Amino acid sequence: MKILVINCGSSSLKFQLINMDDESLICKGTIERIGLPISGGEQNVIYKVGDEAFLSDKEIPNHTEAFNTVKWLITESDHAVLQSFDEVDAIGHRFVQGGDKYTKSVLINDEVIEDVKKLIPLAPLHNPANIAGYEACLDVVGPNVPQVAVFDTAFHSTMPPMAYMYAVPYEYFEKYGIRRYGFHGTSHKFVSQRCADIMKEDISKLKIITCHLGNGASIAAVKYGKVFDTSMGFTPLDGFMMGTRSGGVDPSVVTFIQQKLGLSPKEVEDILNKESGVSAISGISSDDRDINKAQAEGNERAILAHEMQAFQIAKYIGGYVAAMNGVDAIVFTGGIGENGFWLRAKVCSYLGYLGVSINQAVNQKAVKGVEAELTNPTDKVRVFVLATNEELMIARDTKEIVEKL
Repeated sequence: MKILVINCGSSSLKFQLINMDDESLICKGTIERIGLPISGGEQNVIYKVGDEAFLSDKEIPNHTEAFNTVKWLITESDHAVLQSFDEVDAIGHRFVQGGDKYTKSVLINDEVIEDVKKLIPLAPLHNPANIAGYEACLDVVGPNVPQVAVFDTAFHSTMPPMAYMYAVPYEYFEKYGIRRYGFHGTSHKFVSQRCADIMKEDISKLKIITCHLGNGASIAAVKYGKVFDTSMGFTPLDGFMMGTRSGGVDPSVVTFIQQKLGLSPKEVEDILNKESGVSAISGISSDDRDINKAQAEGNERAILAHEMQAFQIAKYIGGYVAAMNGVDAIVFTGGIGENGFWLRAKVCSYLGYLGVSINQAVNQKAVKGVEAELTNPTDKVRVFVLATNEELMIARDTKEIVEKL
């Protein structure tokens, strides 16, 4: 079975074609600047087959044309991998917000799309783009290819009310759905299961804390295979500091800034989402590679940004250890989680009370795509660096649903 995985942003489309017979990657690519002009020499179409990458530039007015380009790349270009698109058995889509209704992946139909549209206020940047991706596929290949929605929020739907409720008037939850939803669920699901596999344990017997660390970042407490709590909340802004996001702040800071500077709610929201976090504290960048370089050169604000981030991550881990009454494994994943050896070491330095003592030589060698255990297999609490694979998780869910049709 061959499954095409689609992840649409407002001006981008990422794709992977996966052979589910052995879960091997056939090809992948990214189309950027959808609906935007292309400046001279800018290559916005990236297509990879094996170790070879093919770049080109093309004006892409909308998502339908973007998907037409995907179809052409994999079936008609000089580097085509299929004879015909008929070889694609199903398409799996990343959808961000499924609300309370979609607690598992589903076959997409008109009802699903209408429901996702109603949830746009909860994910105004993501859900419209996800819908556009589905509709683009429908325009190009028609209704005969099954399409599946895999929701970021679904894995977190097992949280108990004591974890997902906010202490605001209850009617806000009833009328507007104001509660903790959590995000990066597909990644947390993948690495928690992979961790159990490596440990050769049944996930239903493990307490795992998964740290998805990237420009956007979240932590999940996975108790016996189900999410017990997670750091992101009503939106992906909550939690600890990220690349450009503030993470959780005293709510009065929001109203104070609004009143002091005469800003609209949207302007304050933009500050907290796009002008805060590591970028704001360091004054340098939201890119962790830039922060590492500045830190090595002794830049005090870069050092502070990293210290703050590690401190906040360690506090979340500690809180989740208490909430689950113990922990068996801690996992680092995501771009920073897989590459940031300094951050991993600093976070783990706070965990001595758990008996965590990582192998620094192994830690420094662990980079993106490399699986490594930083502790000893005999340690009470084991620490891993694991590569996430959200696309494969989407493909697995899609395969499971399509096989039942």
